[in-house]
Amino acid sequence: MTAPAEGRSTTSAAALRFARMDASTRPAAEALLGAFLDQDEHYRATADAYGDGGRPALARALELFLAHPEIGFVWLGRTEAGEAVAACVACHAISTSRGALVAKLDDVTVAAGWQGRGVGSRLLDSLAAHLRARGFGRIDTACHRDNAGAWRFYARLGFQPLDEQRLARLL
Repeated sequence: MTAPAEGRSTTSAAALRFARMDASTRPAAEALLGAFLDQDEHYRATADAYGDGGRPALARALELFLAHPEIGFVWLGRTEAGEAVAACVACHAISTSRGALVAKLDDVTVAAGWQGRGVGSRLLDSLAAHLRARGFGRIDTACHRDNAGAWRFYARLGFQPLDEQRLARLL
């Protein structure tokens, strides 16, 4: 067995644990999601249209998730030692076409050094199992048109492209 690359853990994706963010894991979720919102080129390309409020807005959002778990949550992947390595946001909605609860998925991120190791797939598979067990009938997400890697990732997980475009209006 070779030594891990610098900054890369030997922990496998299979050894990760997934759960909703709580008050004790909030700082780790904030660090992961903050890095994503600061650095992801595809998110940055649309940040103005989304009304991106930076780190203060992220902090407010995380507090809202903790105060109102009935509207959604942050799903967090951590190592056995507690290191947060993946996160995503799942908000609750009702689908008139399904007649059921659905989840709106946003901000899927895997920490540097953990990408390409199956962590993102495990994150979303565990999220899907969690949602299915609670009666959710679908996960909806959006993906920047130019993010070919993300399109391949979502396709591998069974997501199907829709012939529609996501729109946003700031209020």
